[in-house]
Amino acid sequence: MKRKLISSGSSFEAEIGYSRAVVQGDWIFVSGTTGYNYKTMQISDDIVEQTEQCLLNIKDTLEQAHASLADVVRVTYILPDANLFEACWPVLKKYFGAAKPAATMFSAGLANDKMKIEIQVTALKI
Repeated sequence: MKRKLISSGSSFEAEIGYSRAVVQGDWIFVSGTTGYNYKTMQISDDIVEQTEQCLLNIKDTLEQAHASLADVVRVTYILPDANLFEACWPVLKKYFGAAKPAATMFSAGLANDKMKIEIQVTALKI
């Protein structure tokens, strides 16, 4: 199976040395994705807006891999402040309500204080 690397064009990928996603066969592994708009390299101060942007970034990445959010089988949410997670639920349900992937949320520091959420997914093309 050929391995395909996908980049969002984020400067972080070049500076750190990783791919936005790795496609291996029918599996897609999407790196932790934050709420940066990679076209403008701006990030909202609002957790809900960041969550929405995270999922738009992930959706775009999956489409580059010829997959969709419906193919997501596993999702991990990372928040520096676990108390903010509940505010994200309506957005998460909007994008994952039908697929209902296995999920985990944990609280940990992120690379930049502006980041309020990071989302990582694994998808299986069916």
